[in-house]
Amino acid sequence: MFYAHSGRCEDLKSWQPLVDHLRATADLAASFGRPLGIDRLAFLAGLYHDLGKYSERFQQRLAGKDIHVDHSTAGAVEMMTRGAQTSPVERLMLELVAYCIAGHHAGLPDRKNETGAGLDRRLALDLPALDAAWKAELGELSPVDAVSLVPDVLKTFCREDADFSLSVLARMIFSCLVDADFQETEAFYDQLEGRSRDRTWPALTDCLPRFVTRFETYMAEKAGAGGDLNRLRGDILRHVRLKAKEAPGLFTLTVPTGGGKTLASLGFALDHARIHDRRRIIYAIPFTSIIDQTAAIFRKVLGDEYVLEHHSAIDEEKWQKGRKEHRQQADKLKMAMEDWAAPVVVTTNVQFFESLFAARTSRARKLHNIAGSIIILDEAQTIPRPLLKPAIRMLDELARAYGCSIVLCTATQPALGKDRLDGGLPLEGRELAPDPQGLATKLRRATICMIGDMSNADLTDALAAQTQALIVVNSRKHALELFQEAANADLEGLNHLTTRQCAAHRREILENVRTRLVEGKPCRVIATSLIEAGVDVDFPKIWRAEAGLDQIIQAAGRCNREGRNAPEDSIVTVFSAPDYPPPREIKSLMGDMDRMRKAHGHDLQSLAAIEAYFGEVYWRLGDNGLDAKQILGDFTHSSRGTDYAFRTVAEKFRMIESGMVPVILPWDDKAREAIRQLAVEGISSGKLARTLQTYVVQVPPKARALLLENGKAEFIAPKLRGDQFCVLTDEELYREDVGLMWEDAEYLSAEQLMI
Repeated sequence: MFYAHSGRCEDLKSWQPLVDHLRATADLAASFGRPLGIDRLAFLAGLYHDLGKYSERFQQRLAGKDIHVDHSTAGAVEMMTRGAQTSPVERLMLELVAYCIAGHHAGLPDRKNETGAGLDRRLALDLPALDAAWKAELGELSPVDAVSLVPDVLKTFCREDADFSLSVLARMIFSCLVDADFQETEAFYDQLEGRSRDRTWPALTDCLPRFVTRFETYMAEKAGAGGDLNRLRGDILRHVRLKAKEAPGLFTLTVPTGGGKTLASLGFALDHARIHDRRRIIYAIPFTSIIDQTAAIFRKVLGDEYVLEHHSAIDEEKWQKGRKEHRQQADKLKMAMEDWAAPVVVTTNVQFFESLFAARTSRARKLHNIAGSIIILDEAQTIPRPLLKPAIRMLDELARAYGCSIVLCTATQPALGKDRLDGGLPLEGRELAPDPQGLATKLRRATICMIGDMSNADLTDALAAQTQALIVVNSRKHALELFQEAANADLEGLNHLTTRQCAAHRREILENVRTRLVEGKPCRVIATSLIEAGVDVDFPKIWRAEAGLDQIIQAAGRCNREGRNAPEDSIVTVFSAPDYPPPREIKSLMGDMDRMRKAHGHDLQSLAAIEAYFGEVYWRLGDNGLDAKQILGDFTHSSRGTDYAFRTVAEKFRMIESGMVPVILPWDDKAREAIRQLAVEGISSGKLARTLQTYVVQVPPKARALLLENGKAEFIAPKLRGDQFCVLTDEELYREDVGLMWEDAEYLSAEQLMI
């Protein structure tokens, strides 16, 4: 008898027979792959993934012998061996399965890798001999000899770009395999230990009647408020919902700020899912600063228990204080973060795109559940330009080969169509909004005014002259120094908003800002660009430091948002800040913006100006700038087979590369309790990281080193957690008004001065 997993040491009957694990994993992987049309390949990957456990050495290890055994490579060797005996296309399919089997623990490998982790090097290893029993136990289950392994999805591939398509196919097989392996192993140990878990989520199709009813009730209440703006939002919504019958694929939704894009896109998604039998709705947001805001709307409309919010911490206290089923729901939400099994997922662009290019098993598990989804990309223009080409290539693949409908949703639509961008998306005739140009005129809420230099003293005077106003600058340094100068002027209702503050703190500041704005109280805010991406605030006047046109228009979306004032009275003043040179990328965008001002100075907010601006940016960057890390070139083939660099690409595809490192703030009781739990061995680092992520401030590496060196911060429980959790210990360095002053790390605190 060969075993997959050990049970109670004294009772071999409690151990899991290997053939049972392989059969169950194969069946589960096939069920995951069936909606994608790759069930045979997924079954094969599941059946052979642990082939190396049919060795005496692995069984000795399972019995407690302290030896290392590679059990992940044997199945990959078998796939390559069989591939050499089949047709070229079946050989290719088996090669993809080999990548998946070899990587089902350590992550998808590169074909070639000098560190020894590459597939070729592993295939050449001297592996433990396999017992012949495996052929008897698995032979009759294998589909290789009886059924063609070539899936229909290959018919969607373009010959000239087949390698990228094949790499995505490999990722989908891998996702089916690792999710099935994890869940099957989890089920075995749960049964052994008498645990029960609820991983079951209702299917979106079953939820849709309820969702649509709730959505229409919610929208009827909003329409009842009356007013021209609400009537226009209603017109937009009706038009967008009528478009839901269009064939699945790629869409754009071009609606200016204030036109109700979020709810209109949700209405489209609900109707489109019902008509075309889509499997889930995924809403991806560019910044964590607004994910709570959007997820709250979705929960209010659809129901709290159906929406998974990934990349924001679950409110532990909310569930722990409740009934037993509430605690179970919290566990269910945490598990769903691993595989996105919920009918509605609200996440970030970072989580979404980096998962699609990931090599690690933990991130790749969810990919098979992305297939067949409606994906709404909010603020589509924020996809980092150095990664734009691989990102849109992935979107195109999801739409063409895996049944996804993707909505590029923004007020400043990037020129991503084939007619504007080499290698662009097929977007012609796929606009969901009624008359985008007319909407841009009707929903114009502000007037952009370009002026010259403004010093901090000038900006402080401008704030003093307004009861409510917003200033947006390009750097934390400028924001801090301007705030300090404005604070010396004793301006009432002054707020500072930058990434010096942790997200939990910024959320409190924004709640206070919104309240003061609504109540007409003095409210003056100095912020970095983080306030521009969908943050729901409404100022009568705004000053914006020079930047790209898209950023300026996003800033304008925070001015007169609800249309209470005339556009000509709602001024967005764009100024130069000679004492604060902009970052290099923004400086380049300012040049593009200047050319648009000369060509479209009369109407910088027009769709023509926006489209011309993005065209200018993409032309200037070229292919090298839009795939700056040459990711698309990492998937090639030759006469000897594929040369796919999965692990290298995963390391390259980073949407946020600030070069900064995290420091955790003990901001409130919830943060302090999570910090205390870092010393508790039984609590996973992943759970604590999710809780603490809203209490993090990113600082320069040298600044954190200085904090550590001077005893202002420390790594908590390093023997248990390593250097994962650096916590600020001198709380005087975190100020209520400006956030973390890491520059003061060498100063002694008041307590340290006491003798």
